[in-house]
Amino acid sequence: MTLKIALDPDSGTAPYEQLRTQISELARSGALPVGFRLPTVRGFAEELGLAANTVAKAYRALEADGVIETRGRNGTFIAAAGDAAERHAAAAAQEYAEQARRLGLSRAEALSLAEDAVRAAYAAR
Repeated sequence: MTLKIALDPDSGTAPYEQLRTQISELARSGALPVGFRLPTVRGFAEELGLAANTVAKAYRALEADGVIETRGRNGTFIAAAGDAAERHAAAAAQEYAEQARRLGLSRAEALSLAEDAVRAAYAAR
């Protein structure tokens, strides 16, 4: 299986974020199966024409999100974490709801603000 990543140099989105987003979406869709071994940071950077630090930053973000796992010298793999993205989103939503309540917002106000934020985030894609 070949990992196909297309970076847009004219995009307003940073290359590491483009890389992070594409790998995350490929993993979530199943196009990259659990256990798929990702290229080394240096090898992938060379292949994509990026600095190694750019690929490393994307890998660190993906690992923090639970999308990938690094197994030392054995490499970096797509993680078998159930649905880490949903768990992270649920935790963020819980934190938001608790903070909105502490701030005295009504349920309707909190939901409206959350919907506006989600709408803005997805429109930016």
